[in-house]
Amino acid sequence: MLIHSSSLHFPFPDAPKPLSLTEVAPGVLWLRLKLPFRLDHINVYLIEDAAGWTLVDAGLGDVAGLDAWSSLLDGPLSGMPITRLIVTHHHPDHVGAAGWLSRRLNVSLYMGEAEYRIAQNILLSPSALDSEDHRRFYLDHGLDAGITSEVVAMGRKYQEMVTILPSTFCPLIPGSSIQIGKRNFVILSGGGHSAQQLMLYCPASGLFFAADQILARISPNVGVWSADPNGDPLSLYIQSLDDLKGRMPDDVLVLPGHDLPFRGLHRRVDELKDHHKSRCAVIEVACEEAPRSASELTGILFPKVQDVHQMRFAFSETLAHINTMVTSQRLRWVKAHGYPKKVMSLDPEKQ
Repeated sequence: MLIHSSSLHFPFPDAPKPLSLTEVAPGVLWLRLKLPFRLDHINVYLIEDAAGWTLVDAGLGDVAGLDAWSSLLDGPLSGMPITRLIVTHHHPDHVGAAGWLSRRLNVSLYMGEAEYRIAQNILLSPSALDSEDHRRFYLDHGLDAGITSEVVAMGRKYQEMVTILPSTFCPLIPGSSIQIGKRNFVILSGGGHSAQQLMLYCPASGLFFAADQILARISPNVGVWSADPNGDPLSLYIQSLDDLKGRMPDDVLVLPGHDLPFRGLHRRVDELKDHHKSRCAVIEVACEEAPRSASELTGILFPKVQDVHQMRFAFSETLAHINTMVTSQRLRWVKAHGYPKKVMSLDPEKQ
């Protein structure tokens, strides 16, 4: 979801060109890898360490992603030993090439335990994505059977984008710290976008590696998925934004997983919170008119969705807003006449 912001400061308005590096702080390099999605890139970072460089995030592990890494390692990164790999969360654009890189470079993988376990579970149990529970999750909320089959099939593509992870890893513990070169980073974690997405904050240098938790011009996907159909990730996400705003100054340099580095953290937090508040308001108005299924509300919130890939994320985000409104008793689930069996709809709770 695009949220335009004119209140932020972008100290590096031009993204790095392919196979090139941009220094964003002393001993911190930024490079960008292509993605085959509407969000067509990911930012990865190199932090100067005692014996070389620590790499933060890995990009996709598909053929194009691995070819890009081969060109980087044989080109601009040759002579720059990578001695450690940190992956912020299990999404394929962040963890995809991690297994391949750990083997090629003979380096350890550092990752939050929950995110590592989720990635391994998906990689080692792909048949679970075809289970009846996964399909029923979408069907029960009114999604068409044909679209449901396509959405479920999209989930299986994870194995095509993520290389096999090492069987051992070094767990990063939220609340602890990690020394990278001369800098000491506090390890932070935030829910909503992913179960235990990790972020790195160096107060002394004013650097915040934000992963996907806060982005400059788009809202990161905050979604409900079939494994936790009644979860409330949006409340976790808002809490995380409040925590970040309370912990860091407004002028910290935010180094995100997508888009451009920026300053203006506090303003961006407020914009993102206002965005989700407005999404809930749209849902409430729609449900005052008539009971709605989650599928119908997806069409109202995201009328320009063009493909199954976008539909999958739009549906999950719509349900995240629904669940947080049910939790706060702004809405309630009701049986709706005329809907398929077990499909629920929404209706405002009348006080």
